[in-house]
Amino acid sequence: MRIAITGSHSLGKSTVVNDWVARCPGFTREEEPYRALGLHGPYTILFRDASTRLHNGIQLYYSISRVHRYATPAHDVIFDRAPVDYLAYSQYTADTGRTDINDAFVASMVPAVRESLDHLDILAFVPKSDAWPVEMQADGIRPVDHGYRDAVDAIFKQIYREGRYGVMQGPRRPRLIELVGSRERRLEQLQQAIDEVKADSSRG
Repeated sequence: MRIAITGSHSLGKSTVVNDWVARCPGFTREEEPYRALGLHGPYTILFRDASTRLHNGIQLYYSISRVHRYATPAHDVIFDRAPVDYLAYSQYTADTGRTDINDAFVASMVPAVRESLDHLDILAFVPKSDAWPVEMQADGIRPVDHGYRDAVDAIFKQIYREGRYGVMQGPRRPRLIELVGSRERRLEQLQQAIDEVKADSSRG
């Protein structure tokens, strides 16, 4: 089962990934591209209105390359972030108009993102929810900026709820779910989606 957890920063995505692997140790955990390439890797990657085509491009294609490592649903893997995430973050930067990222660059990313989703079984979106607020963590890694988080979350909601970019079109799309509520409730929602995907596969 190939699962990707997606959404804006500081909303509990990594917590879902870590909780799931603790519950299901047979799953491989794929690290977030920023941590693999920037925090623990050779690149300096900037955020907000300082991101460039290089910063977001290398994260996107690293994410896609990792997704392509797992060819079939027989692989049990959970990704911290999905290729779609770099559309949302790039669009935020394009909207600021302060770097080389613009709408044309975002549009150029869409075909590769759309194709990569054929290699996922479940895309689990973690939206910002007033019913379950998540505090920002000043951990020296993630930007502590509510406006930034909220603006990116709004773009994610346009992608997943309104069909922006059309990345969820086509017959081989992953099952899209939203994870809301407590930590335990999010794991229950993820398990339910897995059960449904397996049931659909057995019928098909």
